[in-house]
Amino acid sequence: MQVALRILVSLVAGSMLILPAAADETPKRGGVLTFMIPADAPPSFDAQREETYATIHSAAPFYSTLIRANPMDPGSPDLVCDLCTEMPQPTDGGKTYTFKIRQGVKFHDGTPLTAADVLASWNKIIFPPEGVVSPRQSNFMMVDKIEAPDPSTIVFKLKFATDAFLPALADPYAWIYSKAKLDKDIHWYEKNIDGSGPFKFVAYETGQSIEGARNPDYYHQGLPYLDGFKGIFADKQATRVDAIRSDRAAVEFRGFPPTVRDELKQALGDKVAVQTSDWNCGGLITPNHKKKPFDDPRVRRALTLALDRWHTAPDLSKIALVRTVGGVTFPGSPLAPSKEELQQIAGYWPDIEKSRAEAKRLLKEAGAENLSFELLNRSTDQPYKYYGIWAVDDWSKIGVKATQKVLPVGPWFAAQRSGDFDVTVEGNCQNVVNPLADVGKYLPHTVSASNYGNFEDEKEVKMYNELLRELDKSKQKARLLEFAKYVLDEQAHGIFLLWWQRIVPYQSYVKGWKIGPSHYVNQDLGTVWLDK
Repeated sequence: MQVALRILVSLVAGSMLILPAAADETPKRGGVLTFMIPADAPPSFDAQREETYATIHSAAPFYSTLIRANPMDPGSPDLVCDLCTEMPQPTDGGKTYTFKIRQGVKFHDGTPLTAADVLASWNKIIFPPEGVVSPRQSNFMMVDKIEAPDPSTIVFKLKFATDAFLPALADPYAWIYSKAKLDKDIHWYEKNIDGSGPFKFVAYETGQSIEGARNPDYYHQGLPYLDGFKGIFADKQATRVDAIRSDRAAVEFRGFPPTVRDELKQALGDKVAVQTSDWNCGGLITPNHKKKPFDDPRVRRALTLALDRWHTAPDLSKIALVRTVGGVTFPGSPLAPSKEELQQIAGYWPDIEKSRAEAKRLLKEAGAENLSFELLNRSTDQPYKYYGIWAVDDWSKIGVKATQKVLPVGPWFAAQRSGDFDVTVEGNCQNVVNPLADVGKYLPHTVSASNYGNFEDEKEVKMYNELLRELDKSKQKARLLEFAKYVLDEQAHGIFLLWWQRIVPYQSYVKGWKIGPSHYVNQDLGTVWLDK
């Protein structure tokens, strides 16, 4: 694989960066934005239950949230109101947050939106009834109860003060739904759309496209600028690139590898602009602890020890959406470990030969010298197929034979949720950078519905609870490092791969959109306009 990577890397030309439009440009009204969605179809339209950009990029323009990242500076830690009127100051020693809800907001079906709808939506997320999936529920372990004392007020009461709460509340998946519809059928939003966002639903052709039209009753004055949008589904990268090159689509918001940026820049020149960002998204390999021999931490630890992260990252970053060697904490965070601290963790040792020798020893000790298994992977090309090729190749160097089983996004999620896999390639992609809560992905499935390792670990949950309660920044960093060593080394519950890089090339007539460290954030298109 290393030879193949070097050949591909040698073909990559130098790149140029074009900055987004100046902030003082006067927006133009009208037009329809056509963009590509890198998926065959969303598994459902209920963002509260889903974990994929396929749902966010398809339907975020139809919905509102309580608070959100600043659309004009989505990488900033400063959060802003969407449905609330102003950001609150916590009371009761940091344990009570009171929000006032905008008056006069309507769902697209014409019914009013009140605090009762916000309460019902957040209760579904934080306290889901039996049979309802809520993958980010673990981000809200600190919440004791939610109240709506009147139609314009929503109150979150916490069990303890924590720095993790407010960033978690800005979850772009936390769309506000109608209480009446949830009361009638809590699964209604999986197949239907009715929000209060900047665009109204027009049409959906399964696996083909989704369309929206401007909401004339949108509560943010003067927005949106667009008359409408059309998202086109295409899971093949070549299809998406061709559409942008030929201007049949203006942008794909998820991100492309450097090779595509350079290809489009060479073909289109100044007609293409580019925004780049570190990405709060990392690759992860999850062993199914209920399948032997992956119930043995020695086997799981051997798999991570075999992967050569330090030498692979520079080459792979030239052709894939990956760049940074790191652990469970976003590398752009002040809470992230140093390189020296990382190198004390299994899988990050600087001497790969020593690491692989230890991997072989562990497999022999566990009676798994001739280990072979099926690696479940996602059909999305970037960067999943590169992760799969890399892992299979590196594992072969310790005598492990893995074969890949690649599935479309829906069946891939279904296989993980049902436990129908040996080992799976997935991603830990979070939204607003929130290091204390972002590690919730690694908790047992009974705590975090987005963890598919099928294990229980009381010690890990205890460590997480202590982490959430820590308010001292230096102690937070020490606790995060201790948590990482336990999860990635001692137990090897998850095998972290590499952090991603986000590169979004687009037709330069697209204005008013700012990149952030997440492809989930800032996707309602309310501020986007077309300079043509």
